[in-house]
Amino acid sequence: MPCPARAYLALGSNLGDRDALLDGAIARLDAHPDIAVVERSSRHETPALLPEGAPPDWDIPYLNQVISIDTTCAPAVLLAATQQIEADLGRRAAPRWAPRYIDIDILAYGDRVIQAPGIEIPHAGVPSRLFVLAPWAEIAPHWRHPIDGRTVAELLAARST
Repeated sequence: MPCPARAYLALGSNLGDRDALLDGAIARLDAHPDIAVVERSSRHETPALLPEGAPPDWDIPYLNQVISIDTTCAPAVLLAATQQIEADLGRRAAPRWAPRYIDIDILAYGDRVIQAPGIEIPHAGVPSRLFVLAPWAEIAPHWRHPIDGRTVAELLAARST
């Protein structure tokens, strides 16, 4: 059996019962035989990240949370598992940035750097997204970005100024 990797996932919801959807996603992740949820940040309500010209009805606040997991899943298998959980909880194909019941992003997988069709680890938005950095800093302020070299705490401090 391969050694577990520590991975970090961002969860967000801006439709339906957001707390219940985040709870459901975490429960499904923890029920997976190759995933163990280790830590959970508090939940942060933040404005929706929207492109210019987005429909006004897309402007619904998100509830965001970051969790750490230990997993023996390969990154592509972990991505498939998160996408299945999203589908199980009501996520359907929609335009980018559209409101969603649940969104699960792989922020990091150990110190691996992966750039392949459909998967980019660390997630490209990590250095710039306060709604990811603030909750992540609660549970792993010392995680170091393998490309940029800064810790989550340093990225958050740079983004907060």
